[in-house]
Amino acid sequence: MHENPHRTARKWRGHPPRSCRGAGRGGRRALRWALVIALTAAVSGLGACSVYAADHAAVLALAKSVNEVLDNIRNWIMGVLAGLATVFLTIGGVLYLMAGGDPGEVQRAKTAFKSAGWGYGLAALAPLVVEILKGIVEA
Repeated sequence: MHENPHRTARKWRGHPPRSCRGAGRGGRRALRWALVIALTAAVSGLGACSVYAADHAAVLALAKSVNEVLDNIRNWIMGVLAGLATVFLTIGGVLYLMAGGDPGEVQRAKTAFKSAGWGYGLAALAPLVVEILKGIVEA
């Protein structure tokens, strides 16, 4: 019998034709960025919901003492650092899950995990920094 020439297996030089390739790195990269953007939007939305839920009659601009101002600064610094560290932890987890065994992507995920660790460490040290500031201004 005569074989159909279009059905025979071909050996390619270099890369296979586009019809035989999967989504490849470009598709995975686009999916990864879509997930990162979606997670960032979700985290931002959670913060915005708490702002609208606040009591509108409360005045937040008045401070009774320097200690109160420094405590507010400490709380703000801790919140920002912990929030950023959580974002880096989430990004690292997504990168690690989507690495697919690629050593470069696994290394990027580990770098994001290290950044999250630094963020949490600095957030834990924020009270110490505020105590030093209190000692400097003698409050």
